Amino acid sequence: MPNQKFSHKNYTVNASCYQLFLPLNIEVIIPEDDSVRLLVQIVEEMDLTKLYQSYSRFGKHQASPKQLLKIMLYAYMNRLYSSRDIEKACRRDVNFMYLLEGRRPPDHTTIARFRKKHIAPIASDLHTQINRILLDTGELSQENLFIDGTKIEAAANKYTFVWKKAVIKNREKLKDKLPEFAEQLHKEFGIDIDTGDSGIHLRHLKTLRKVLKREQQERGIRFVHGTGRKKPSLQSAVERTEEYISRMKRYDKYMHIAGSRNSFSKTDPDATFMRMKEDAMHNGQLKPAYNVQFGVDSEYIVWVSLGAQPCDSTALIPFLNDIREHCPFLCYENIIADAGYESEENYLYLKHNGYAAYIKPQNYEQSKKRSYSKDIGRRENMKYDEAKDIYICSAGRELLNTGVRLSRTAAGYTVEKTRYSCRDCSGCLYKKKCIRGHGSKLPIEDRNKNFEISRTFLIEREKSQKRITSEKGKQLRINRSIQSEGAFGDIKEDMSFRRFLCRGSSNVHAETILLALAHNVNKLHNKIQNDRCGEYLHPLPRAA
Repeated sequence: MPNQKFSHKNYTVNASCYQLFLPLNIEVIIPEDDSVRLLVQIVEEMDLTKLYQSYSRFGKHQASPKQLLKIMLYAYMNRLYSSRDIEKACRRDVNFMYLLEGRRPPDHTTIARFRKKHIAPIASDLHTQINRILLDTGELSQENLFIDGTKIEAAANKYTFVWKKAVIKNREKLKDKLPEFAEQLHKEFGIDIDTGDSGIHLRHLKTLRKVLKREQQERGIRFVHGTGRKKPSLQSAVERTEEYISRMKRYDKYMHIAGSRNSFSKTDPDATFMRMKEDAMHNGQLKPAYNVQFGVDSEYIVWVSLGAQPCDSTALIPFLNDIREHCPFLCYENIIADAGYESEENYLYLKHNGYAAYIKPQNYEQSKKRSYSKDIGRRENMKYDEAKDIYICSAGRELLNTGVRLSRTAAGYTVEKTRYSCRDCSGCLYKKKCIRGHGSKLPIEDRNKNFEISRTFLIEREKSQKRITSEKGKQLRINRSIQSEGAFGDIKEDMSFRRFLCRGSSNVHAETILLALAHNVNKLHNKIQNDRCGEYLHPLPRAA
C-alpha cells in the first residue's frame, strides 16, 4: 500500500493539535506607531460619499468600499501593485487583516474592478481631500510649488506603434490608387462613380460595393473560394473594393485616435511613444509612455497630471489650471521649475496670474562656460544700441531692425519676433566664426548675419534669472532638486514603480494618484516619527 500520509486534500488530518493563545485581537499585535494606524485615521476623516454612490450594493460580509480604499492605499505604501499580490497579502499579512476588520478577504478580481470602476472616477476628489487634511494639519506651506515631470512606461507592447505620418502617407497612396481602379471598373463593367471634384472617399467605395453586388446578382455569377479555382473578375473587383474600404476605415480610425499626437500604441491607444531614460537596449528606443507631472509642496505631492506631449513646456499651464479648479484653497506665490518649462507663454501666464516665476533659463548652465562668452556669433556677446535699436557685431558692423514676424506655437500662442540683419557681411574676417548653421542653401560667402528675438521673452527671462540667482532663489532651486525630483526618486526607486499596470488615461491617472497618496501618507508618517512636522524647506548648505 502506498503511503497516503501526504496525499490528503485536507492537510489538517495528520497535523498535531495547536492551542491558540489569548489575546486573539489582531490590533494588539500591531505597534502603536505603525503607519497602518495613521492611514486608518486619515481615511476615517475623509468624505467617501462619492465612492459609496458608485456602488449599487455590496455584500454584508464583504469588505466595504472604505476598507477596500484602505487596503489599496496600504498596498501601494508597501510596493504591492498587482491585484493578485494584494489578495495574497489580505490572506497572510496581519496589517491587511487589521484593515479588513474581520471581513472576508477580497479576491483579485474585486480589487482590480475597485481600482478601475470605483477609484478612477473619484481619484481627483480623493487627492483634494488628502490635500485639505495636510493643509489643516499645517504640513503645506502654500507658498512654494515645485513642479517637475517624468516619463513612465505604459502597459503596452513596445512594438505596437502607429505613426501618424506613416498613416497619412499610406492614406494618400491609397487615394492615388482609387482613380485608376475606378477607370478599370469602367472599362470592364461599365460602372461609373459620381464623385464630383472632391475625389473618391469612403462613401463612394461603399456605394461601389453595393453596385458590384447588384451586378453579381443580375449576371448570376457565383463566387468561388479555395485554392485551384480561378476567381471571376467581378469577384476580384468586389474583394479589392472591400479591402480598400477596410484600409480607409482603419486609416480614419488611426487618425482619430492620434489626434494632435504623432504616435500611439495599439494595445493602449492613450499612450504615446516617447524617448525614455530607462532604455534596456541603450539605443534610444522609443517606448509607449505617459508624461507624468508632479506638483510638490513641503515634500508632499499635492497634484498630478498626465500628458501625451513628450516635452514639459506645454504641460505647465494645464497643470496649474487643474490645481486651481480642484484645489482652490491652495494659493501659491512661487512656481519653481527647471529649464524644460521655459517659454514666453509660461512666463506671461505666471505673471498675469500673480505667480513669481523661478524657472531656470535654458542657456543658464551653458552661459557659465568660457566658450559661451567668447562666441562672437551669439547675440548676447554683441553690443546693443537701445536708442538706434541696432546690434553691433565684433567686426563693428550694424545689424538693423528689419521687421517683425509672428509665429504660432504648438499650443496656439502667438509669438512676436523681431528680426535683425546685417546689410553686407562680405569681406568680414570673422564670418566663419559668426555665421553658422545649415538652414540656407546659399554658400557662406553669400550669406549675411541675421537672427530673431522676442523682446517679451528676453525681459521675462532676465527677471526669472535675477530671482533664481538671489539668496532665496538658490534655496528654492536646491529644494526643487530635493523635493520634486526626490518625489520621483521615491516612487521609482523606493516604491519600485517603473511601469503602469492599467491601460487607458483614466485608469493610469487613478493609479498615479494612488501612488501620490501612498507617498504622502508615508512621508507624513516619517515626518511624525522623526519630529520634522512643519518643515517646509531644506536650509541652504553653508561652507564650514
